This record gives sequence, C-alpha cells and structure tokens, in this order.
Amino acid sequence: MTQAIQKTLRDSAGMRWTALLLLALAMFCSYIFMDILSPIKDLMQETRGWDSTAFGTMQGSEVFLNVFVFFLIFAGIILDKMGVRFTAVLSGAVMLCGALIKWYAVSEAFMGSGLETWFTNNLNYIPVFDELGVSPFYEGMPASAKFAACGFMIFGCGCEMAGITVSRGIVKWFKGREMALAMGSEMALARLGVATCMIFSPFFAKLGGEVSVSRSVAFGVVLMCIALIMFIVYFFMDKKLDAQTGEAEEKDDPFKISDLGKILTDSGFWLVALLCVLYYSAIFPFQKYAVNMLQCNLTLTEPAADSFWASSSVTIVQYVIMLVVAAAGFASNFQKVKSRQYGLLGLSIVALVTYCYMGYMRQSAESIFAVFPLLAVLITPILGSYVDHKGKAASMLVLGSVLLIACHLTFAFILPMFKGSPVGGIAIAYLTILVLGASFSLVPASLWPSVPKLVDAKVIGSAYALIFWIQNIGLWLFPLLIGKVLDKTNPGVTDPTQFNYTAPLVMLASLGVAALILGFILKAVDKKKGLGLEEPNIKD
Repeated sequence: MTQAIQKTLRDSAGMRWTALLLLALAMFCSYIFMDILSPIKDLMQETRGWDSTAFGTMQGSEVFLNVFVFFLIFAGIILDKMGVRFTAVLSGAVMLCGALIKWYAVSEAFMGSGLETWFTNNLNYIPVFDELGVSPFYEGMPASAKFAACGFMIFGCGCEMAGITVSRGIVKWFKGREMALAMGSEMALARLGVATCMIFSPFFAKLGGEVSVSRSVAFGVVLMCIALIMFIVYFFMDKKLDAQTGEAEEKDDPFKISDLGKILTDSGFWLVALLCVLYYSAIFPFQKYAVNMLQCNLTLTEPAADSFWASSSVTIVQYVIMLVVAAAGFASNFQKVKSRQYGLLGLSIVALVTYCYMGYMRQSAESIFAVFPLLAVLITPILGSYVDHKGKAASMLVLGSVLLIACHLTFAFILPMFKGSPVGGIAIAYLTILVLGASFSLVPASLWPSVPKLVDAKVIGSAYALIFWIQNIGLWLFPLLIGKVLDKTNPGVTDPTQFNYTAPLVMLASLGVAALILGFILKAVDKKKGLGLEEPNIKD
C-alpha cells in the first residue's frame, strides 16, 4: 500500500510543481486581463470619455455579481460538489466569455452601433440597487463603460471562481507538504501578470503611432484563451491523480447550510476574512489607479520620438530584463550551493537596477509601476518556506499591515514633495512600489495556508468562497470610492495627469491601520484558542 501511494503524481515533486505551474499560468493570464485598462486610464478618458467616476464604476463592476448576487458562494458550493478540475475549466470558459464582451465594448465597432444607442438609453436606473446606492451603472455613464462593465462582471465571476479553485487545488496537491511555499510561489508568478499588463497594455494601445485601446483588450482576450488551455491540461492531470489515489472528485455528502454555519461562527475565520478584505482593498483598487497617480505626482518628460527610449523595441527589451529579475531571484531560493545562490541573487539585483534605469530613461509611469511584483517574486518563496518550517503566519500579517500604511502615506505626502525633482521623485516611487509589492507577498504566504487550519476539509472550498466574497465587497467598493473621491476633490480638473491623489491614498492607508489592529487581535485569539496560525505547516 505504501509503495502504491509513493507512485502517485502527488508524491512526485516534479508533477506537483507542474500542476502548480499550470494553475499559476492561468492566474497569470487572468491578472493581466484584470488590470488591462489600468495603465491606460488617461487614454480611456481621451478616447472614450470615461471620467474617474465612470472608470472607477466600471472597474468595481468586476466583483458586482460575486457580491450582490452571491455568485462566489455558489462557486464555492460548485467547487465542493463538482471538484477542482470541473470548476477550473468552467471558470476559464466564463472568464473568456466576459473578456470577449469587454473587448467589443471598447472596440471601434461598438461606437455608433445600435448596441451603443441601447446602452446609452437604458440601464440608467436599476430598481433597488439605485435605492441602496450600489448600482453598477448610473445615468450619464458612457455606453461603452456600461457594456464593458457587463463583460467585466462576467469575467469577475470566472476570475474569482478560478481563485478559490486554484487555492483548493494547491491544498489538494500540497497538503502536508510545502503548501505555503506553493501558494506563495503561485501568487508570485500570477502577480507578474500585473507587471506584464503595465508594460504591454500601453504598448499595444499605442502600437504603430495610432491609439487604439481595443488592441490592449484584444491582447488580454488571447491570454484568456491560453488560461483556458492551461485549465484543460490541468483537468486531465488531476483526473489521473484521482485515478491513482481512488479519491472521488464529487462529494458523497450533500451540501448542508449548517456547514456554512460552522464556518461563520468561527471567530478565527472572521478575523482572517476581515484582514483579507482590508488588505486586498488597499492593494487591488490602488493598482487600477497607480499609473495615473504616478503621472500626476512625477515630473515625466517624453523622450524624443526618434530615440531608442521611445521605440517599441525598448518595451520588449525591458520586459525580458524583468523576466531575468523574476526568474533569477525566484530560482536563487532553491539553490543548495551557496555560490550559485548568491550568483543568481546578484544577477537578479543587477537586472533590477538595469530595469529601473530603463524605466527612468523611458519616463514612463507604466514601466515604473511595473516593478510592483518583482521584489515579491524574490521574497515570497522565502516567506512561504519560513511559514512551512517555522510558522509565524499571524506575525507576518501584522508586518504586512505596517508596510502597507507606510507606503500609502509615502505616496500621499512624500512623493508629491519631489514632483520638481525628476530623479528624486522616480527613485522614491521605485523604492515605495517595491516595498508595497513585498508587503503584499506576506498575504499569500501566511494568510491562505492558514485557512485549512480553521475549517474542516469537507467545506474548505466554501470557506475560501466566503473569504473571497467578503474580500470582493471591498474590491467592488473601493475602486468606485477612489473614482468618486478623485472627482469630488479635483473639481474642474480635466487634464487626467493633474489630479491630486492625497485623499484617496489616505483612505487606503486607513485600511492598513484597521488591518494592523485586526492583526494584533488575531495573534491574541490564536494564542488563547490555539488555532495554530503561528505554528509551522510541516511538522517534524
């Protein structure tokens, strides 16, 4: 029996990590599409008439169905009943459908069409939702933004379903092994999608000297096709694992509402869930405005049109260097030979400095913010391995909250002081963005692996779904709030590069303060109840 178990795919390190790679690549593609319009907010205002309120409302619509139609709860039930592989393929198909709708909404074909007329004249009032002040549309919202919001809602259903499915899949393949390292590594690779988006979305939008925002979204659609293929390959791999182990994908026990009741009455679960919503609400909505925030707070001068720094080839070169930073830094964590480890680490640092220099020479806010996940890629495996072998997950969440507060306050008050200093402003921006990305890496390495310690394995899919649902409330609310606050605190400002971002950034910093308080409470509850959050995942 022992020999049979040892021969399963799950007991092969290579196959375990191959399964993780498939899931991570799918999420990498979804992260790109999630923020595909974020680095071209200024172009959306210039070419489609989206002010900050319209932009924020559309961006917040991604999670509208998950929150207000409770789709994420149903997704968790589907995951628990139908299993990882079925839900993975379903989520990939749903994401692709939503991406196609969003692409058509911002395309030139939509402009002047009968569909544009219909969206202009309709969806200006949604009963009940308007009364509650949570409608994903409003009167005067551009038709393209309304239709894009519809597509983004569908995409959001698939994306969040994919998120809980990937988390459940990692638990399935890595429980009792290097689970925190696996979750941290998956998120590190997925977050490279943010950097990829920041570099290539403006690249495709401005390709050939003619601005076309639909090209950027089309690039994202192609990647969603790739994500679906990754999930399909994973489907067959996971099916073979179950054939080897004799495990059933479908649950024998019927789903019971009482199962959710057990989760919802657990104080540890609620603390983790609230930490999640506060932390993610201070990061993901910020990503959607970060490029525009940098455009407003940095002194950027476009390079000469005939120079290398203004050419399309520099984008490719810079992206390759970014991949070297990520790959060398990530790989250095797994080297047992010290000379090789330090060599890869040195290569990563040199490549990072080179990347930052190129971003400065390009005078591009998008390429500056693209460094966001790079330090995270380097340290996430370290943090994940530490949690696996040493524990201290709750303590890491506290540290992440402190760094989060410091970064947002730096963006709010210190960065604007250096607006007249081209070098100083960009240097501070780079440093703060790298630290913010590093703080974000503390969450997947410490928070997500803690969930299996809080709930029964039978309902872990529903537990992740509930956390994601609570998280999605913040992801819906704060892009909308940031847009409204920007318009209210910048009356009469029509130039998208002249907004004052102080008020939104202080609002995001306050979320970090609340997360810090909850982090200390979680540590106290863990110590009192013995939840095991500070204990290692791998016990000798």
